[in-house]
Amino acid sequence: MTSVLIATGQSLQRVGLRMLLESQPDLTVVGEATHGPEAVRLSTLLRPDVVLLDGRTTDTDTVETVRRLVHTPDAPAPHVLLLTTGDDTYPYGALRAGAAGHLPEDATADELVAAVRVVAAGDVVVSPGLTRALIDAVRSGRTVDDSVPGSRLDTLTGRERDVLTAVASGDSNAEIADRLSIAPTTVKSHVSNILTKIGARGRVQAVVFAYESGLVRPTQHVLHA
Repeated sequence: MTSVLIATGQSLQRVGLRMLLESQPDLTVVGEATHGPEAVRLSTLLRPDVVLLDGRTTDTDTVETVRRLVHTPDAPAPHVLLLTTGDDTYPYGALRAGAAGHLPEDATADELVAAVRVVAAGDVVVSPGLTRALIDAVRSGRTVDDSVPGSRLDTLTGRERDVLTAVASGDSNAEIADRLSIAPTTVKSHVSNILTKIGARGRVQAVVFAYESGLVRPTQHVLHA
């Protein structure tokens, strides 16, 4: 059973999300928050697997809320799935801060349920619209943190660079294994080593790093939803 904390300031949206998620046999809603600080407090108390965060919810900075949610001491951090409007600025920063995925607020019910399951499993959900925003941000040099130490890229072996490049193109572990002719368990080991070496908390941050470090050029790869 995957536990979910809903965080949105809109009462009707909270009701609708709860009804949708609890209609699924493998999902349960363990709490509701109306703003960012409350989401952080309830996440610390309830330890949900996934925090479904409306980007308009926080009365503090959305990026900071995500950062506080994923940096939980003495317990596994929740996977934060961000629901956003058309503003592409804070989703980009939120992904760099550790959010596990992003969906536009007009996503369908099926897309939202699928996304919750995907991020709960440790994978990535990024909409095509945000992919374009990420590429544009890299092209224009717009970043939340201007320093991306090249030394972190230098710590990767040639095979690890190959794996990271494939991750940045949106490939699953199985697809990477097939592309590189290695076992899926070996891909998983490589991904784990890559995250440790570059200081990333998940695959989304690894993708952002791949673009910002120059390992992957925006014209070479497109991240799939």
